[in-house]
Order: sequence, then C-alpha cells, then structure tokens
Amino acid sequence: MKFNKRTYNNPKELFSDLCFPIRNRKRLKEVKNKGLISPAFQERLMLAVTAVEGCRYCSYFHAKQALKSGITPEEISQLLSGDVDSCPEEEAVAVIYAQHWAESNAHPDPEAVQKLQQTYGFEKVEAIHLMLRMIRLGNLLGNSWDCLLYRISFGKWRR
Repeated sequence: MKFNKRTYNNPKELFSDLCFPIRNRKRLKEVKNKGLISPAFQERLMLAVTAVEGCRYCSYFHAKQALKSGITPEEISQLLSGDVDSCPEEEAVAVIYAQHWAESNAHPDPEAVQKLQQTYGFEKVEAIHLMLRMIRLGNLLGNSWDCLLYRISFGKWRR
C-alpha cells in the first residue's frame, strides 16, 4: 500500500517553498494591506487548492476561515469536493485556475495563465499566485507530515 497524497519530492523543493514567504514577505503584506483579494475570495482559492492536494489540516483550518469570511457551509462543502458552481461569477475563473494550478503541481498551462491575466490584470494575478504558493506550502507540509506518520507506522496509520 502506498501513501497517495502529494508531498514534497525532494529537499530542494521543500526549502524553496519554505523560503518563499520569507523572500516575499513585503509583497504578501502589500497584498493584504491593499485588499486586492477579499477574505472570502482568498478562502475560495485556498479551498480549491486544498481539494486537489487533500491536506486534512488545511481543509479544517480553511473551512473554519471560510465560514468566518461569510462563505456558506454548502459552498465550502462543494469547494472541498472540487465543485466550483456556487462561486461568485467574478471569482470563478480564478478558482478554476487554482484547481488547475494545483493539479499541474504549480506548472499551469500558459493559456490558463493568459486567461487569468486577461480576466484580472497583472496586479491581481500576482496576488492570486502569492495566495496559491502559500496554500501549496501548507498543503504539502501537512501531507508530508501525514506521510511520515504513515511510514513510521508501517502503513497502519492511513488518515
């Protein structure tokens, strides 16, 4: 039996993601202060990526944050199952992109990036990518932790 959630493939990938928030702390702070992405929009992006990555810790945390931001329990459930039909129309392109971004292991098709830029403009797309990178870090760290637990239990721990 194999652990089937995405984890870090090598230390270089892990350290690159761990350094990302440090290298980009100024940009992350600017995005938050400018309010380019509303808290609810942020949580929709986070839940879309988490649905693909399957991190149980992020699912719990971001579902709770989504409720605080005004997203309904029904929409949270739909987002965590990969369904984006209940997203606000103005956020749907980004949420679908977030799923694709996660499915492609942060290497989206150039056409998808272009569509995102046409829809939101450069500044907002940069903010979206920052959010996606942050949730990837959380998801892969959580899944890597679960993988370690799985391995040290010789496959008995299957959460």
